[in-house]
Amino acid sequence: MKYTITVFTENHTGLLQRVVSAFTRRSISIDSLTTSPSSLEGIHRFTIVTEVKEEIVQKLVAQLEKQIDVLKAFYYTDAEIVQQEIALYKVPTAAFMDGDTVESLVRSHNARILCIEKEYVVVEKTGLQEETEALLNDLKKIGIYEFVRSGRIAVVKPMERLSKYLQSLENAVAEKN
Repeated sequence: MKYTITVFTENHTGLLQRVVSAFTRRSISIDSLTTSPSSLEGIHRFTIVTEVKEEIVQKLVAQLEKQIDVLKAFYYTDAEIVQQEIALYKVPTAAFMDGDTVESLVRSHNARILCIEKEYVVVEKTGLQEETEALLNDLKKIGIYEFVRSGRIAVVKPMERLSKYLQSLENAVAEKN
């Protein structure tokens, strides 16, 4: 089963390596990894996607929480989150000169054109991995110079666990000050 793990940390050097090594020690592949600041000042968030059995993800999350500077870790199924990815595609400008085919393709995938240059056009698609992959497959038929996709970003649907935890963090920070 695919799980999205969120890890809340302080922002310290070497923490990414320690988080990734928890996966490596268990021979668990990471499908995507994204880091960003969280809604709380000084707290960062890792969003990690992996495909394992639930008992393994439970042990992994417990191991992550034992790391110094890791404040809390959670895991969620796809049904418990709202998720997106962003993808960029660089395609030959010449492909757009052959009628409306590529333009119609871009529109049918709800993508948008970001940049038009003499040699290439950059197209952006935001959506689920399957959606960005579908546009990639269609563009491969026409010709594509370059492709890149971000990792998953996600927010949690069930607010109770996360909001209670973030509130307790906020209270702890306020008490220190």
